[in-house]
Amino acid sequence: MAKECSFDVVSDFDRQELVNAVDQVKREISSRFDLKDSGSTVDMDADKAIIITTTDEMKLRNIYDILQSKLVKRGLSIRILDPQNIENALGGKVKREIKLKKGLTQELAKKITSDIKDAKLKVQASIQGDQVRVSGKDKDTLQETIQLLRKNEEKYDYPLQFTNYR
Repeated sequence: MAKECSFDVVSDFDRQELVNAVDQVKREISSRFDLKDSGSTVDMDADKAIIITTTDEMKLRNIYDILQSKLVKRGLSIRILDPQNIENALGGKVKREIKLKKGLTQELAKKITSDIKDAKLKVQASIQGDQVRVSGKDKDTLQETIQLLRKNEEKYDYPLQFTNYR
């Protein structure tokens, strides 16, 4: 039986969990004594960014920390967050746009495929849009490939998921 097995390496997040985490941040801002009357807002711009607006940088950092903790509690990786520089907003406020990482970039996909080839495992890796398909004859070798990629996840600075394992 020379059946080909495969899985996909993707970088994605559960949108509903992200929406729930942002809602929890909004509730905590309205109830926390140091943030309650600051006029702070947290808005989601579709699936592309989260925008935090508040009166000063210290409150901004506090809200960002709250956001990170809520994401972790909801099972989302904080690697999906790509914070931009702090900007001045209207009315003497400050704002920070936090872009969301979704999908593998072309450079990252090339890096993943080269790492798989350098490991000399008996699998083939091919880039398909914003994901990498890894295929091979042996499921144990595919498991070794997943372990290799999990070990290197810090180096990639992207959250990786492994889908369509068959």
